[in-house]
Amino acid sequence: MARVESGGLGVTQVKPYKMKEEEQNTVHTEENGFKDDLDHSTESGQMDLKTALNECSVALSLFLNNKFSEALDILRPWREESVYHAMGYSSILVMQAGMTFDPKDMQSAIVALKDALNTCQKMRKRRSTVLEAISYMVYKHDPKQLTEEEMHAELCYAEVMLQRAALTFVEDESMIGFIKAGLKMRTSYLMFKECETMLDQVKDNDTHIHFVGGVNMGIGSFNLMLSLFPARVLRLLEFVGFSGNREVGVNHLRHGAATNSLRSILSTFTLLMFNIYITVILGIGECNLAEADALLEPYAQKFPKGALMLFYTARIAVLKGDFETAQRKFLECIAVQQEWHQIHHLCYWELMWIHSFQQDWLEAYRYADLLCKESKWSQAVYMFQKASILSMLTAEEVKKTGEDIVELFRQVESLRLRFAGKSVPTEKFAARKARRYNSPNPIKLVVPALEMMYVWNGFAIVGKRPELTQNILLTIEKAEEDLKNDAGNPSVYHADDQSLVQMLKGLCLRHLGRLEQAEHCFNYVISSEKSIKYDHYLVPFTMCELGLLYKQQGDVEKAIMYIEKAKLNYKNYSMESRLHFRIHAALSSLADEEKVAQEHSMTA
Repeated sequence: MARVESGGLGVTQVKPYKMKEEEQNTVHTEENGFKDDLDHSTESGQMDLKTALNECSVALSLFLNNKFSEALDILRPWREESVYHAMGYSSILVMQAGMTFDPKDMQSAIVALKDALNTCQKMRKRRSTVLEAISYMVYKHDPKQLTEEEMHAELCYAEVMLQRAALTFVEDESMIGFIKAGLKMRTSYLMFKECETMLDQVKDNDTHIHFVGGVNMGIGSFNLMLSLFPARVLRLLEFVGFSGNREVGVNHLRHGAATNSLRSILSTFTLLMFNIYITVILGIGECNLAEADALLEPYAQKFPKGALMLFYTARIAVLKGDFETAQRKFLECIAVQQEWHQIHHLCYWELMWIHSFQQDWLEAYRYADLLCKESKWSQAVYMFQKASILSMLTAEEVKKTGEDIVELFRQVESLRLRFAGKSVPTEKFAARKARRYNSPNPIKLVVPALEMMYVWNGFAIVGKRPELTQNILLTIEKAEEDLKNDAGNPSVYHADDQSLVQMLKGLCLRHLGRLEQAEHCFNYVISSEKSIKYDHYLVPFTMCELGLLYKQQGDVEKAIMYIEKAKLNYKNYSMESRLHFRIHAALSSLADEEKVAQEHSMTA
């Protein structure tokens, strides 16, 4: 196949992709960057920059309409010749790997990322002399010396590097994993910063908007992600050239989402992930649901049957406490496509929690069982989750399922994943809890499904529904009464179990507005520190929860004091990194509240 050199990207003779009639109906006009001008742009039979952007717009539209294989079919043939085809192809495989956790998918994504980096490298500006190379290292590129194609090659290279770092995050959730991934991101970060200096170099208005959108997405994502890091990690990253500002990140992403560019939806999805997942799992549950609704609405209208749109719609409903709508949308999401079963697994996970929030344990078990049978993301967590849910049922109900709870818990340890010799923190936690079942005379866990609900910050969600929170409180109070009855012949885990029940009880009481009673429960756990033998995570987590209670009361000084104690006085406990992310989010929120209060006092 003949190739004619043309700057960095190159011009290649290309056979235009011919859309089926039904596909043409899914490709939208100028709005949001989905252009219906593929035939026009390929009349010349050349794969220039405009053609590449148009083909990738078509592929993206197909992808959002659940035509995943057809999107890959457009991108695959030209991924060695076009930076946008290469990046789009690897992006889809990275997304698939992140959803499946399957080693084969991970490897396919890694190979695609390496190939994409090679394609981008071929198209970047060549430095033919040693002097040029040294000049580049010192001064970087002079934007005026780059062709438009070379500018886009730099941008795509930075984006692919960011994807590679993101895959590292998926592989290892530990603090060390975050640090390693952060260091890998440095090259990408510096390239995005360099691309930012090129924003004023308008070469072609039709394609430059896509460059601007990419810079906004990259700079915004970096600032937003880095702003989540605890101070001790961020200090290390700042040492090697990083800095993270949440406000800057959100503003860049909002601008990116508002443009009619190829990457608008990437900025939109990044903001959605931040608002409806990261702020819940790694934060304290303070979600901007109004913004999430506004971001999703135009895409939900354009792609009403798109699996991703249905999924996000359902997730937003979960966070609003509208579990009935959420359940309906998740089931619809499952029904609309059968190609990517990984999306089904995401829905199963969410449906499992919806039924858990309602204490419909048999239905929750059904989805946990499906995850155990179908998903490879984290078999140890799924198995522990299934056994924990069954533990909430009566012996007669368990017997009807045909499951052996003890045997399920005993399998957890053998199912753990390891990446580069390191454990996944949530799996490590599950395995530690399951050890109680390894002895010939197992000692049952108390309310294990509710404990896992706390691990995933589910109380911040179910707290939106007082009647369901009250029902969970009744279950916890029954466990509290059972422990009192066992006080005459306590197990070695008795003090730990009592403290767990009091922490969970305090959470329910806090969400129900019974703050004085909640404070009493939290103080009980903290005062029991010396009696706790195994679940050492309970005290620092409870101390953070007590700080959040004082935050709720408006006592900022006390809130900071207790949250700082949790941060500074404890180490080497289960899920330590997860608590430090929550602490960072809590302290950031408190700082924002103080700033607002000061501004009000100045204007009063």
